[in-house]
Amino acid sequence: MAVDELDTRILRLLIEQPRTSVREYARILGVARGTVQARIDRMERDGVITATGPVLSPAALGHPVLAFVHVEVTQGHLDEVGDALARVPEIVEAFSITGGGDLLTRVVARDAGHLEDVIQRLIQLPGVVRTRTEIALRERVAHRLLPLVEAVGRRSGTP
Repeated sequence: MAVDELDTRILRLLIEQPRTSVREYARILGVARGTVQARIDRMERDGVITATGPVLSPAALGHPVLAFVHVEVTQGHLDEVGDALARVPEIVEAFSITGGGDLLTRVVARDAGHLEDVIQRLIQLPGVVRTRTEIALRERVAHRLLPLVEAVGRRSGTP
C-alpha cells in the first residue's frame, strides 16, 4: 500500500499526539473529519497501523533487565518452540532469524537471577538445543518509527 503525503501527516499526528481526537486531527490538517477517519481505517485494514494503545515500560513494571536471547532449535521444531516461547511472559518479542541461531527473543527480567531462571526454562523446552544471551546495558535509540514515516513521506513527495 502506498502512503501519500496526507497519510504521512496523519501518521505523524498519531505518533506525536496519540490521545488527540480524529476531529482535532482533521482541524490541524485542514481536512474533513471523515477523510481522516477513512484514511486511518484504510491504514489499519492495510496493516500500516498495527496497534493502538499505550506503550508500556517493562522497567516500570518491575522488569528493568533487558536481554536478547538467541535460541538454536532442533530442525523441524521451530513452530513448537515458537509456540512454547509465546507462553513465557518474560519474552516480549521473538523472531525467526538467519545467522547464529534460529530465533531471537527479547526477554525482560526483574534482576540477573530472574533472567537466569527464564533462560533455564528456555533451555528445558523440547526442541531447544542451546541459547546465547546478550544483556542490554543502555538503550541508545528508543523504538521509533517517525523517522521512517518521514522518509517514506519524502519519497512520495512530502515536503
